[in-house]
Amino acid sequence: MNNIKVHILNCGEVGVDPAVPFRDVSKNPIAYTGIGRSKKLRIWLPVTAYLIEHPNGKILIDTGWHSDVRTNPIKHLSPLLYMASKPKLPEEEAVNEQLKKLNIQTKDLDYVFVTHMDCDHSSGLGLVKDANKIMISEEEMKAINKGNVRYAKRFWNGVNVESFKMDKLEYGPFNRGYDVFGDGTILLLDAKGHTEGNIVVMVKNNNKFILLTGDCGYAKDSWENLRMPGPLVNKDDMITSLKWVKNMAHKKECVGVFATHDPDVKEKIVIL
Repeated sequence: MNNIKVHILNCGEVGVDPAVPFRDVSKNPIAYTGIGRSKKLRIWLPVTAYLIEHPNGKILIDTGWHSDVRTNPIKHLSPLLYMASKPKLPEEEAVNEQLKKLNIQTKDLDYVFVTHMDCDHSSGLGLVKDANKIMISEEEMKAINKGNVRYAKRFWNGVNVESFKMDKLEYGPFNRGYDVFGDGTILLLDAKGHTEGNIVVMVKNNNKFILLTGDCGYAKDSWENLRMPGPLVNKDDMITSLKWVKNMAHKKECVGVFATHDPDVKEKIVIL
């Protein structure tokens, strides 16, 4: 099969409490929210999106920040979300601007898949609303409709977000996922724990693969030492998901594991 090209795109940064990537840094179970925590503790992590150029189409994974955060971040996010996640979006780093640099218009996208609907992954949905299909897992769709404060529906107002159904697969922490093209090259795998419908994207071709973890792990330390993030819905599921990523990361066919907020992940192109 022809090569698959994966572009790693910088889409700004997010300022968070250190307990967001690693809950073990504080005994306070809600430290990650920033409530009662010193601003001096705040760390800045990258926000990454991924463009997959596949022989069968162009796929965007996650959308980063909307350009509105440059002018009025509190209004765009809400005071509550802003307290937990401070956005920083330099010029030319909004996802549509990054795509434009690659001579790709958002209407040229065959799919946009959002790993989960936290603000730093879904805020930019309005920038890509003319993509052919925008999808999240059924489980994540149910979660965003429960009224949880971590989800801001205004991010996808006027955006046609559909859901995909995960079936039994040989890959993934729970052996469930969605095979986008039916050929095993792009697998959206159930990796719940951080959210109810969080996915890891496995891109597989020519006996090699990479993983795009979303927030199933914030850095290599997450899966190597099973360090859970602050925001999660189920600790057991989170550990199961991290153990699977660790196992896959050590396979000889693995050429990279990329977490959305890992400072060691730089802009580049991976070819499979």
